[in-house]
Amino acid sequence: MTSTLSDTEQPALSPAFQQVSVGRKVKNGTATVLVWLSFLLAVVPLVWVLYTVIVNGIKVIPYSNWWTQDFGSVLSDEVGGGVLHAIIGTLEQGLVCAIISVPLGLMVAIYLVEYGRGGGFSKVTTFMVDILSGVPSIVAALFIYALWITTFGLPRSGFAVSLALVLLMIPVVVRSAEEMLRIVPDDLREASYALGVPKWKTITKVVLPTALSGIITGIMMALARVMGETAPLLVLVGYSAYVNWNLFNHEQAALPLLMNNERATNTMDPGTVGFDRIWGAALTLVIIIALINLIATGVSRMVAPKKK
Repeated sequence: MTSTLSDTEQPALSPAFQQVSVGRKVKNGTATVLVWLSFLLAVVPLVWVLYTVIVNGIKVIPYSNWWTQDFGSVLSDEVGGGVLHAIIGTLEQGLVCAIISVPLGLMVAIYLVEYGRGGGFSKVTTFMVDILSGVPSIVAALFIYALWITTFGLPRSGFAVSLALVLLMIPVVVRSAEEMLRIVPDDLREASYALGVPKWKTITKVVLPTALSGIITGIMMALARVMGETAPLLVLVGYSAYVNWNLFNHEQAALPLLMNNERATNTMDPGTVGFDRIWGAALTLVIIIALINLIATGVSRMVAPKKK
């Protein structure tokens, strides 16, 4: 025995199957065009900058002495030498900055997400991180100068630069790690608690490994930002044309400081020694940051949770 529904008894069509109105199509098309235009407006300057750096800097970096020598044996306007001294200073200062900033930033982010939700102290901490993220690099450099050099009487050094960079890197690490920890599903935490796992072990064994890939990406973004800062270098350490491995004493070069020194001591006409050195140092810095990001990407993929 079969029965049929009358026209009035037919079920209403789902909204997904209803015909899309012309107005909605127009709005969708307009939004799509605006998104693509915004994307192009953001990409064009980036491509332009990279193209300019590569075209102007590629003249000097293919030579081996650019990577293995310093400028101590050549005059400021003499062709030759390399940026080994600046590469060593940049890597040392950035490494020390990361060693200090990453643990502090991660612990602050873990507290804000896992322990201090809605607490008064967490609100104060968030407010202070927001303020610190807006501090100009010159202000951070002057603060370290007043504390490290004027108050403690310690010499200008690459380590003082690292301390100033710490003030700039910590808020970026905190914000990026905080966002990555927040997107970890609460179901994972609750499942771990249901198995009797304590909170600290849940954080270290479940939450952090799940968010580690994004955290590493955020750390690399923060490190790339501070490695290009010039103000702390100008205030806290002097330029040296020789290799200096001692981070705690004497003048020490870095790639941004080298570019500023060449700008001050040479003419910037295209084809001159100073022009080639500045663009070569800029391209070298871009290459170093790109290599660090590639290594970090590989590490994050290896430590990311495997899909089964």
